[in-house]
Amino acid sequence: MGIFSFIKDAGEKIFGKEKEQEEENIEISEAKKEVIRKENAKAADKLLNTIKSLDLKVENPVINIENSSAIVYGLADSQAVREKIVLVIGNSGGIAKVDDRLAVKKEEPESGFHTVERGENLSKIAKEHYGDANKYTVIFEANKPMLKDPDKIFPGQVLRIPRLDKK
Repeated sequence: MGIFSFIKDAGEKIFGKEKEQEEENIEISEAKKEVIRKENAKAADKLLNTIKSLDLKVENPVINIENSSAIVYGLADSQAVREKIVLVIGNSGGIAKVDDRLAVKKEEPESGFHTVERGENLSKIAKEHYGDANKYTVIFEANKPMLKDPDKIFPGQVLRIPRLDKK
């Protein structure tokens, strides 16, 4: 799918104080770099645990984090799972880019994406993308299990906007 950009400060925090301080300092010592490498590994493990807890089926998942970028590898069961994994990673605080190197077992059309803006809700987003505000449930279902309530989205969050089947 490629490289995706996200709003770095939106989402659940996965990094500790050392990481935040590191970005403020241009020159850092080797010891500090090692601490940051460990924090990145810890954050990657936390993301892998989140993916597992959400029951997103992926074989041999690996996440590498450097600075505010994450690279994700593995074999996803479907295109939908692939996209959800990218969103779980990218919608985490401290991640600004996700380099998606996931493969999928069966190729399917990619979904569109939408970055939530202040004042938006799923109905407004559905109206914009589908021409029908009542199709908000399509967007909600496409973003489960990351979304647990259709009324709880936040500015900066990126959502999957699946293609509608033409019947």
